[in-house]
Amino acid sequence: MVLSAASRHLLRGSRIGAWGQLLPRRSGSVYTTANGFQEKEIREKLQAFPGGSIDLVKQESGIAVLTVNNPARMNAFSGSMMVELEERMSQLEEWTEGKGLIIQGAAGTFCSGSDLNAVRAISNPQDGMKMCMFMQNALTRLLRLPLFSVALVEGSALGGGAELTTACDFRLMAPGSVIQFVHKHMGLVPGWGGAARLVRIVGSQNALKMLGNALNVDPEMGLQIGLADGVLEGPLAGSGANALLEAEQWLGCYTKGPSPVIRAIKKVVVSGRELPLEAALRTERDVFGTVWGGPANLQALASKAKHK
Repeated sequence: MVLSAASRHLLRGSRIGAWGQLLPRRSGSVYTTANGFQEKEIREKLQAFPGGSIDLVKQESGIAVLTVNNPARMNAFSGSMMVELEERMSQLEEWTEGKGLIIQGAAGTFCSGSDLNAVRAISNPQDGMKMCMFMQNALTRLLRLPLFSVALVEGSALGGGAELTTACDFRLMAPGSVIQFVHKHMGLVPGWGGAARLVRIVGSQNALKMLGNALNVDPEMGLQIGLADGVLEGPLAGSGANALLEAEQWLGCYTKGPSPVIRAIKKVVVSGRELPLEAALRTERDVFGTVWGGPANLQALASKAKHK
């Protein structure tokens, strides 16, 4: 059972620029060569710092599980893990049967951001900017996936790990878990898009408080400010496989039904959030046309499901 905040907290919409098609590879990226972004160059630099993995399991239910797996370093992102994350986004963009995605950390904690070994090695401003652009691309593609996504936060989500939670549609927190933007303590601000997304989730005043005081956001505070959408409440909440099962049940409430319909819902919501009204309306029209008269629509009409 999950204590839900859905009835009280809705993600705030925004209009932040050009919308592309969601499905083709890399279509959700923010930066391209037109912005001076050389992906091959930064990929090679990042791959020089190995360790850990980003594991992806796609289930027959249509819900995939992505695991940030580097427990020796509290699931911090090594350079190679950043590259793997981008590759997993490509796989998910091409998964046409998918409906939902759960992101979790291995061994009972979510993610502690960047591996400091990699950070120290690319500490010059030029390489830092390139890493920032690479991760903004990856996490924007995550946010724009035609899947309902949820971050399952056990233990700590710190720094870049906190930013990762904001790239999901929902956040579920286990008892005793925390989300903390610790960037101030490192002499930094978020660079993976976390600040921009945080403002759209909790509002500018709460974002200022969280960033300016590096607030430790526990499940209770998360529900209050709208950062958390639910708190695990089962008898073994927060204990590995049980937490994942509870998260799958929670997400299943929103992903029950044919995948074309679930994916279409996500697409129209993303377009409404990111596009000016007229462009969002045109996108909604186009997406509507993909499901009108489709198998799910015809079946519903035949069974008069609207009136049940």
